[in-house]
Amino acid sequence: MNNSTTEKTFFGQPRGLSTLFFTEMWERFSYYGMRAILLFYMYYAVERGGLGMNETTAASIMSIYGSLVYLSTVAGGWLADRIWGARSTVFFGGVLIMIGHIILALPMAELGLYISIAFIVVGTGLLKPNVSDMVGGLYSLDDRRRDAGFSIFVFGINLGSALAPWLVPWASEGFGLNLFGNHFNFHAGFSLAAVGMFFGLVQYVWGGRKYLSEDGMHPTDPIDPETRNKVLKRIGLGVLALAVVLGLMAAFGQLNIDNIITLITIVAIALPIYYFVLMLRSPKVTKEERSKVWAYIPLFIAASIFWGIEESGSVVLALFAAQRTVLHIGGWHFTAANFQTLNPVFIMILTPFFVWLWDNWKKQPSAAGKFAAGLVFAGLSYMWMALPGMLYGTNGRVSPFWLVGSWFIVEIAEMLISPIGLSVTTRLAPKAFRSQMMSLWFLADATGQAINSQIVKYYSSKTEVAYFLAVGIVSVLFGVVMFFFTKKIHNLMADAE
Repeated sequence: MNNSTTEKTFFGQPRGLSTLFFTEMWERFSYYGMRAILLFYMYYAVERGGLGMNETTAASIMSIYGSLVYLSTVAGGWLADRIWGARSTVFFGGVLIMIGHIILALPMAELGLYISIAFIVVGTGLLKPNVSDMVGGLYSLDDRRRDAGFSIFVFGINLGSALAPWLVPWASEGFGLNLFGNHFNFHAGFSLAAVGMFFGLVQYVWGGRKYLSEDGMHPTDPIDPETRNKVLKRIGLGVLALAVVLGLMAAFGQLNIDNIITLITIVAIALPIYYFVLMLRSPKVTKEERSKVWAYIPLFIAASIFWGIEESGSVVLALFAAQRTVLHIGGWHFTAANFQTLNPVFIMILTPFFVWLWDNWKKQPSAAGKFAAGLVFAGLSYMWMALPGMLYGTNGRVSPFWLVGSWFIVEIAEMLISPIGLSVTTRLAPKAFRSQMMSLWFLADATGQAINSQIVKYYSSKTEVAYFLAVGIVSVLFGVVMFFFTKKIHNLMADAE
């Protein structure tokens, strides 16, 4: 299924895009609905329905949870490429995600939290890179609809993400009926997230039979017995090494949640380095493909910085919303969790403009130029958040429009980076590493959030001005530097630009 010969029945795009659009919409509904209330569930006092965790620990767990979700896409991409094929891998992932949300919906305290994290992490790793890869497979490399198609796909992601931060907190507060009083039933909200993933699975199976290519049922680079044995050996050695490290940490009294988070952070930074080396040295990668992989490295670094800022919406900005923001506008009252809707709402508002722009701007900037501009906007969104503390101090509460403005600025950055990154990843991917290259794109998110899990420890009301300024300036400076290398990156991309 590729170019203009494909029937145009979904906003001028291949019909298969509708199936993938709604599958990812429901998956994001479940994931972002859960994330909208998870931080508060972890650090709210037990008498308010939470787990009573330390606030800093809860913020670090939120960041590393997000990192693990995207870190697991490496396994998902590999399993699709080598064993199951993209379509089956997506289905298995959806089932695991649904089970994870069901477990979180049960009153199992911290045990349920960690078990659900394991299921959702693995499930999202199986699903997410392969849905995006299948979107790329709907188009030929020279199909001008590709960027617009990915923008529409991203719109679907954000439609689900926009509804969830209203409906899931609403369920956890008693559906507007004051069923729980001042006590939150977070498990009711998590149940709604599980229902959302169920709808996504039903739609995927039904639509996939009609509109998705049978090619997705088969691996693009099937594994042979010799390679399988090598992989099993490596997995065994990896598990053994992990057991040794954890054993040593326990022996020295260092086996705690903070050190485990640090260990995961190291892995999140090291893994993409390993992947780049693997692809650059692989005999399956041609000289032309190798040049494209080199071009992808600065894009990956830029994406990591951007995602570190963008994903902070459910951590640092969520804390700012709960502790430093007036939670009403006139007589309209809302919750801190509702602010999570700003990210997807602004993307849906901006998407039609950017779809039109990429379709009609004949001399538009290269992908590297768009990334550079995106980094500047991302940095400005954080520098903007330093202003209320500078103007009014950091003790009281400020207007919710500061958060509205920050999210608007960062979503301009996302429109310059996220859909373009998805599109350019599929174009730059070596043939033997198609799904795994998409996993590498999501590893940028994992790396950014892993770094967040470390630096978020330094965020508080007292440090907020310095925190926002420092991170914002780093992003802006990297964007400016990247502008000077856009021509070089463009040349390395060759015909994939």
